[in-house]
Amino acid sequence: MSWYSKYLSIYDKPFDEVPSDIIESTRSRLASMQSPEPLVSVVVIAYNEAKRLSACLWSLSELQSVYPLEILGVNNHSCDETEQVYQAFGIPYFNEQRKSPGYARQCGLDHSRGQYHFFIDADTFYPPLYVDILMQTLQKKEVSCVGAFWSYYPDAHHSYWGLKVFEFIRDTFLFVQHFKRPELCIRGMVFAFNATYARQEQIRTDIRRGEDGSLALALKKYGRIAFVRNRQARPVTGYGTLGNGSLFASLLKRAQIQMKGISRIFFKTEKYEDSEDNLVGS
Repeated sequence: MSWYSKYLSIYDKPFDEVPSDIIESTRSRLASMQSPEPLVSVVVIAYNEAKRLSACLWSLSELQSVYPLEILGVNNHSCDETEQVYQAFGIPYFNEQRKSPGYARQCGLDHSRGQYHFFIDADTFYPPLYVDILMQTLQKKEVSCVGAFWSYYPDAHHSYWGLKVFEFIRDTFLFVQHFKRPELCIRGMVFAFNATYARQEQIRTDIRRGEDGSLALALKKYGRIAFVRNRQARPVTGYGTLGNGSLFASLLKRAQIQMKGISRIFFKTEKYEDSEDNLVGS
């Protein structure tokens, strides 16, 4: 049985179907983990994630960390029961009315107190040693931020071995790309950084996607972008970006996108041009 199997028992289910004993035990563990003087801030952002947030918080409540933590939530103008889920599990949370991942991430950073900050996505499960394994790298003097790799759980549309092949190809590409363009390998659900540096910058709120990589790019002036490939620090997420189509079709689509200007991965850059369709308000 996989470490995340139990979280799938409530994943993608209405909140009123989550057993009360799971809510109460998770709430108790989360409360016991909150430090009055946190070194690490673990911040969950959620937009209409009432069916998935409970499973995410359950996984976070079972983090095994030697570091003083705070676990915070951001409700990004949700229209479902996301806020009620935060209330039921008892973690401090903030309502951000301006809708976009950038606004939600910035809200979390503005309200956090830790020297180190972990971006958390509400549709993702995190393994017990996730924070501590990333912290081993993040605390190095020459490092400003850390990225990790991630997996998907098998389901009726995506087989175990199909996912393994898909992830191997994707991870190999990201590994090659990270030498010259590490910022392009960053994904918000597996991103942690030195908050002291980030508070001197600004998370971009004018774009629909890429606020995570843009922040990583800005943090390069303070230290390198490092990557952790330890399997014990690999979260598992849902199919928001893949959809229910075939893995081959998803892989082909991504390959077509990446092949446009593929030579870029062999050269560094400090500036990217924004596409019109990625600008908020366009």
